[in-house]
Amino acid sequence: MSSGSSRYVRYLLFAVFALAVLAFISRSSLPLPTNYESNIIPQTPQDSKGSVDPSYQTPANSGPPALTPSGERVNATFVTLARNQDVWEIAKSIREVEDRFNRNYHYDWVFLNDKPFDDEFKKITTALVSGTTHYGLIPKEHWSYPEWIDQDKAKAVREDMKARKIIYGDSESYRHMCRYESGFFFRHELMLNYRYYWRVEPSIQLFCDISFDPFRYMMENKKKYSFVLSLYEYYETIPTLWNSVKKFMKTNPEYIAEGNSMGFLSDDGGETYNKCHFWSNFEVGDLDWLRSDAYINYFDSLDRDGGFFYERWGDAPVHSIAAGLLLKKEEVHFFNEIAYYHVPFTHCPTGEQTRLDLKCHCNPADNFDWKGYSCTSRYFHINNIPKPEGYEKETK
Repeated sequence: MSSGSSRYVRYLLFAVFALAVLAFISRSSLPLPTNYESNIIPQTPQDSKGSVDPSYQTPANSGPPALTPSGERVNATFVTLARNQDVWEIAKSIREVEDRFNRNYHYDWVFLNDKPFDDEFKKITTALVSGTTHYGLIPKEHWSYPEWIDQDKAKAVREDMKARKIIYGDSESYRHMCRYESGFFFRHELMLNYRYYWRVEPSIQLFCDISFDPFRYMMENKKKYSFVLSLYEYYETIPTLWNSVKKFMKTNPEYIAEGNSMGFLSDDGGETYNKCHFWSNFEVGDLDWLRSDAYINYFDSLDRDGGFFYERWGDAPVHSIAAGLLLKKEEVHFFNEIAYYHVPFTHCPTGEQTRLDLKCHCNPADNFDWKGYSCTSRYFHINNIPKPEGYEKETK
């Protein structure tokens, strides 16, 4: 190569380098939005003396999070009942919720356990949640046998259900969990700080982006309970539940809402229970409703009858019957847009365009909504709601 050609190559390389440097400086010096600092730099809570609140858990993100959507957050939280050994399964759920929704909103997360959470659980979950994490110990009186329960009788029931191979029939802890979710989680001191909750279980999946704030939707549309999956309960676990409900209705008629959803629960005007319930491992709800006299008295009446231990009443039918009777039909909502999986059922939004808009990756053939064991069609029927667009095509 000649000396002239060599100089030409050097000059060319220098020019390319200079242009790259100028481009980098130009990008780096772009002004930040005027609301950058106030909107995305989280402020550490302090007490009246200026000290950092000791219960505060620093959000995991080391740099500033993305700008939150317009509008202030609702007074709401995610809530999870978990054990220390569930940490990696709940970690999967947190990533699903954060990646599909909460990374844009930074809502808090409350974890509840009947045993103290260990440092590993706190470290891992705090690192994954973009909001503030709180860890609560369940009071013993909320996770134990009430004084009126005959524990020998309860043990005999568990042994009988084990022999009959009824799912979770022999589990003592499962019964405490169902009773706690039915009547106590919303009374925990950490939950008293919030108006709305979103229940999250370990090992769930969310198949679509959530392009709106479900909490805000609930508040602005005066909804008090919502679901994505519904199905029939195992009758062997609740043989006398409806008898207890009818007794409550008879003695407390003032709590039964006009225009309720009895048609979702019963095919004969309330004489018998058809076993339909909303699957409560996903629910978004109004905590003020659960803390109302109507719900508290409803739960106390059922609790006194002992079915959580003498049978195996689940929190799903308990919540669902309450929502069906104590709320007006229009206060219960179905979120077609929230694609959800909890073994073994999938809710994949009905409507191809809806799935495309929300960047869904679920197979519509897996959608449980319109299958024979689902109760969702009944919900649409009693509310006179047209089926979602694409319903006919996807149910053939």
